[in-house]
Order: sequence, then structure tokens, then C-alpha cells
Amino acid sequence: MPSAPLTAGNSRVKEARKLSRRSVRTERRLFLADGPKAVEAALEVEGCVVEVFATVEATERYAAWPGSAPAWAVVDDRALASLSDSVTPAGVVAVCRFVDVPVSSLFLEERREPVTRPSLVAICADVRDPGNAGTVIRTADAAGADAVVLAGASVDAYNPKTVRASVGSLFHVPLAVEPDVPAAVAAARAAGLTVLAADGAGEVDLDHVGDLLARRTAWLFGNEAWGLPAEVAALADHRVRIPIHGRAESLNLSTAAALCLYASASAQRR
Repeated sequence: MPSAPLTAGNSRVKEARKLSRRSVRTERRLFLADGPKAVEAALEVEGCVVEVFATVEATERYAAWPGSAPAWAVVDDRALASLSDSVTPAGVVAVCRFVDVPVSSLFLEERREPVTRPSLVAICADVRDPGNAGTVIRTADAAGADAVVLAGASVDAYNPKTVRASVGSLFHVPLAVEPDVPAAVAAARAAGLTVLAADGAGEVDLDHVGDLLARRTAWLFGNEAWGLPAEVAALADHRVRIPIHGRAESLNLSTAAALCLYASASAQRR
């Protein structure tokens, strides 16, 4: 006879719930991936998933997944809700190991199979909003970018809202967390990438950059509220502005990132 689903008071559930705190995530280098897209993507990364918690309904719906997970625990609805910060939990949450790597290793050719040089990278400097950070990761994935760097005082990559906004892309795109923005830029330049800063005061218009976009490129994106400080923008080889044809003051960070990354992706594939 199957055992009863675990409750919110179960010790394993309680230990997993502690990962809602950044300090615990950092100490254990573990985080929670909430929802089927995130869990499915995490299960595709060897050694990433530690344990999956799922309701009876989700276990039946995703019947092929338990065989891919090192541990699969069936929990009741209250236990699952205690592990999710979603208003309407989707029934499945995974405990995962951190996936970030040192920024220098993003650009090492020998870590890739087959061996290729990174051609498109997104560097986020002091991006604070978890939804924006997750959306940039998702956009970078969709544009075929080779890596994302969360630099400076950027939001925790493993914040539940960041993970959810990435919709599984956190597990697709190589990620680095680098507290020093100049170090992240220097690593990209040392790897032979041209660094372009997305800057509303830039001297080059995105619509008129010519062959510049076809180069191997690292895009540098700034904070949602104040953009890139002058000293950070100065680290780039070129500052590129996105033309505003209407009356809007500016573009949302993730929208600007999408325009820039896709412009580069299209130019590089011509």
C-alpha cells in the first residue's frame, strides 16, 4: 500500500523550505525550482536535482519524471504550497544544486563540446529586479546566447522569482555570478569579445551600427532605474542607444535586452 503523502511538518519538507532564505541557499549552494518547466529543465542537467517534491496529481501527470530524479517525494497540497512562492502552485518543486560557474570559465573554449568560442554574452550590471533578471536569462536563451553574467550588486540568481521568470532557461544557459563589474567586462574582452553597452546616451544608434553587431559580442546592461553609471559605460568599446520613436521616456530593461540580443543574433547568423 502506498505511503501517505508527506505533510508540511515533515522534516525533509521543513529543511527544503529553509531554502526560501538567501542565506541558507548561499550556505548550502542549493535552491528551489518551482513549476514543471523549471523542474523538467533541471532534470536534464546531470547532477543538478537533489530531490523533487510533488503532489499526487503532479506525480501522476509527470509519471515519466520520477525515474530521472534521485529522490521523489509525494507531498500533500499544503506541503507543496509551503515550498512555493507562487500564488497558484503548479504541484512540483525540485531542490537543485547551484548551476553558476566562475566568470573566467565561461570563456574557456575547452569547457565546450564541440569546442566553440562564445559569440554572444549578456552581462547584467546591478540588475536588482528578480523578474527582469529571470527574463533576461530567458531572452538570452531564446536568442542563442552563450552565457549570462549577473555582475555587481545584481539580484540573487536563485531568488524564486528569478528562477520562475527564467521559465527553465536558468538550466539552459551557462551562468556566472561576478560581484565585480569591471572583472566581468575584462573577462569578456580577454576572450576577444567586443563589449557593447546598452545606454540611452550612447553615441551609436542600434539601427545604424553596421557590421558592429556581427562581431563576437558581450552586451552590458544596467540597472532598471538608473541604467549604467558613466564609469561602467566607459568600460565598453561602444555605447549603443535604442532609438525611441514615440513619446516613451525609456524601455524596460528586459525589452531593451531582447532588442539588443536579437539584433546581434540576427547579424551573427547572416
